[in-house]
Amino acid sequence: MNIRVNMLLDAKGLACPMPIVKTKKAMKELEEGLVLEIQATDKGSKADLKAWAESAGHQYLGTIEEGEVLKHYLRKLSSTETIEKQHPIVVTNEELDKRLKSNENMIILDVRETAEYAFNHIHNAISIPLGELEERLHELKKETEIYVICRTGSRSDLAAQKLTENGFSNVSNVLPGMSQWTGETNSITN
Repeated sequence: MNIRVNMLLDAKGLACPMPIVKTKKAMKELEEGLVLEIQATDKGSKADLKAWAESAGHQYLGTIEEGEVLKHYLRKLSSTETIEKQHPIVVTNEELDKRLKSNENMIILDVRETAEYAFNHIHNAISIPLGELEERLHELKKETEIYVICRTGSRSDLAAQKLTENGFSNVSNVLPGMSQWTGETNSITN
């Protein structure tokens, strides 16, 4: 089957987050309604690009595996089609830090990649990368208060939406996330 594309992006050999960074740049150059093929070798790129496309308002068409290469297909939606969805419940880094100090019964869900988590994370945070969330939902309690955090608030926003869609009722997205977290953290180096 020959899939007609308007632009080809080579992201082979690049690790997260580079396929998404390059895809964002390519999508800016692409005209509305046209299709982009991203060739990548990073296994995590499938979940990452699908989640990014959904949040950015582009259409994720699918992925075809050819040996080691994953060929991802995205269609750029027109500005009239794009309304970026956002999780409605948000807390600031400072609000979360206060709640941590009051020892409330809650879960902090860190949806960054495991390497990001290893080098810097909030004490007792649970690490479930965004790409693994769907198959690991059973690890979380639906009735517990969940604070979802990532580096900047965008992956955590997607994760918060996914949790809510799956019946979790008490979910907050933490903004601006770990990039500006000033509270205590743990790391593989300390």
